[in-house]
Order: sequence, then C-alpha cells, then structure tokens
Amino acid sequence: MLSIIKSMALLGLNGYLVDIQIDVSQGLPYFGIVGLPDTSVKEAKERVKAAIKNSGYEILNRKIIVNLAPADRKKEGSLFDLPIAVGILACNKIVEYRMLKDTIIIGELSLDGRINKINGALPICIEARKLNAKRIILPVENAKEASVVQGIKVIGVKTLKEAIKYLRNEIIIEENKNNIEELLKVKNNYALDFSEVKGQENIKRAIEIAAAGGHNLLMIGSARKWKNNAC
Repeated sequence: MLSIIKSMALLGLNGYLVDIQIDVSQGLPYFGIVGLPDTSVKEAKERVKAAIKNSGYEILNRKIIVNLAPADRKKEGSLFDLPIAVGILACNKIVEYRMLKDTIIIGELSLDGRINKINGALPICIEARKLNAKRIILPVENAKEASVVQGIKVIGVKTLKEAIKYLRNEIIIEENKNNIEELLKVKNNYALDFSEVKGQENIKRAIEIAAAGGHNLLMIGSARKWKNNAC
C-alpha cells in the first residue's frame, strides 16, 4: 500500500514542498527513511512508532519505507513526524486518502502522541498558499502565527489522535483566523530602549542582528566598562 502526504521544509527563510511517500508492504519488519534525512529526521521512526501505539492505533509489523522527495535536498528537523504518522495510518486505511487532498501537514510528535511546536510555520504557510494548498494542519501552538496568512485554512491540532479524528470527520476543529491589521496595531511598552544608549553604534547593531536572527551573543568586559562607554 502506498500513500503520498504533502508536507514542507525550510531552506533558509523559504519553504519548499516535500512529498512524503510511504510504502507499507509484506516482508520482515523494517522502518527506513530515505531522501537525504539528517539525524533528527532519521529518529522520527522511533517517535512515530511510539506516538501511533500510544494514541491507540496499531502499526503493523511490516516493511515500511519512507521517501522524502525531492531526494537531492537534505531534510532537517522534526516537522515530518506528523505527516509520516498520518501516511502510515492512511496505508492502514485508518484515514481515507481523499481527505488528504490539497492538504499540507507538518508537526513534531512526542512519544505520547502530543504534537509539539515547530520553527518556521509562517514561511511554510506562505509558501503553501503560493502552491494553492487549501488547508494546512500543524501544531496548535503555531496556529496563531500561521493564521496571519490569508487564503489558506489553518487547522491547529494538539495530538495525533485529534488530527486523525479530524481527518476522519469525527470531530470539527474551527479554522484559526487572525487579522494582521489588528496585530500591527498592538503596541509594546518597554522600560528600556536602545535610543537611551549614547554611542556604541556597532555594539547596538550587533545586538539587534543577534536578536532578530535568534543568535547567541557573548559580551566580554566588566559591567563598569560597558556602563562608562555607554554614557
């Protein structure tokens, strides 16, 4: 049995489409992932097996091959856990394949079936809309961020079981909606501001770049030295 799940990955700040092709066939029990996966992707098989079992579903002792296409791009991160699990259950006919049409699925699984927050949900959702996807299923913690993108249905799920029930039409999950204009109106008040620091333009620029990119920053020198230089 073969299933193909649409998912996405990040290349820099841009998302790109990944076809997760899953083949479940007769043979000795085996679970392999191909398509240039890194270590975190290879480890997905253990998370997926445990999450499926602990969510009350059965993973058959068969040969399972997962191909991440395009195979010439290295795949990183844990966001393929949820689509792999859904694909395996689709092969077992727990999810009807027609329910996955025009749907992008991303998310990291815990061993108990909970779906953890991922990085890069916004650029992935933007690219999904460009590819004319009608719906994206992702961790509920990323739903508010992704719902800023207009023209695509954003569905946040908490667990694998909830995602499967939604795809089987057993439950209804309301679409997440966000008004970007309202978000831009929100003003944050901070006690301290860089405008109060005199001079030190290079240092301020380095700190701003580190904060914007989520990078680490090491400042060397005594507090007195920094204070005197900043005055």
